[in-house]
Amino acid sequence: MSSAPAPSARRPGAAVPAAVWVDGALVPDGHPAVHALDHGLVVGDGVFETCKVVDGRPFALTLHLRRLERSAAGLGLAAPEEDVVRAAVREVLAALGPAAASARLRITATSGPGPLGSERVPGAGTLVVAAAPLSPWPAGARAVTVPWTRNERSAVAGLKTTSYAENVVALARARERGASEALLANTRGQLCEGTGSNVVVAVGDELLTPPLASGCLAGTSRLLLLRWAAQEGLPVREADLPYEELGRAPEVLLTSSTRDVQPLAAVDDRPLTTSALGRAAVELFARRAAQDDDPQP
Repeated sequence: MSSAPAPSARRPGAAVPAAVWVDGALVPDGHPAVHALDHGLVVGDGVFETCKVVDGRPFALTLHLRRLERSAAGLGLAAPEEDVVRAAVREVLAALGPAAASARLRITATSGPGPLGSERVPGAGTLVVAAAPLSPWPAGARAVTVPWTRNERSAVAGLKTTSYAENVVALARARERGASEALLANTRGQLCEGTGSNVVVAVGDELLTPPLASGCLAGTSRLLLLRWAAQEGLPVREADLPYEELGRAPEVLLTSSTRDVQPLAAVDDRPLTTSALGRAAVELFARRAAQDDDPQP
């Protein structure tokens, strides 16, 4: 751990205040605390989870921790001990104070410091838990299509890894076009997902979302929407969809840990509507989430 002084200026747009915990202790906001040769930084060898915090309580934390374990196993990493993570979460949210009323919580586990190549050092590992205030997504969110694809046959397909550069590039393209999300196909030309969301499309009298075999992430909000819709008889299910469906669907929604279920106002400047079924999906998720803030796997 470095003892260098904290920088005096924050990066423009950085969330403040923030609370950060690294490998057993809270770290003053802005202080460097991760080894410069940590493989989460050097080669993106790590996994993470993000969940929203409401009134000081993280939503669906158990589901996020199970997915963290699956992602770590997919990379061949040892998942951090759950009791340690939960204790760190409590410390971070307590340190965040009143800002924890509406916050974003991120849990990151990497393979730890290593050489300047892809080889790992056995037994190394870094755990970071951080939280910062969460601004609500604005109404009228828009998305765009982009020319890049998800590789559904990748070694890391479906894993939530810190190797996020292709998402950063795609999201930057969306921001340049005044949108908040970019939607991607897979290599088979099927609809896959957004850079940080799952996508749900209205087709006929149903809401359809790509299956996990498309290469998309097994989103927690996606899982809960499918589960709760099945329990309450709402026609929401998985189905393969051509990417071109985004150009003709009357309604498109996004699901994510910070968006919950959010109807889009437009895709590629093509206006969209929100049907009674779409509104029912939004209402269902909000109602069931309010009833149980830690649904079990």
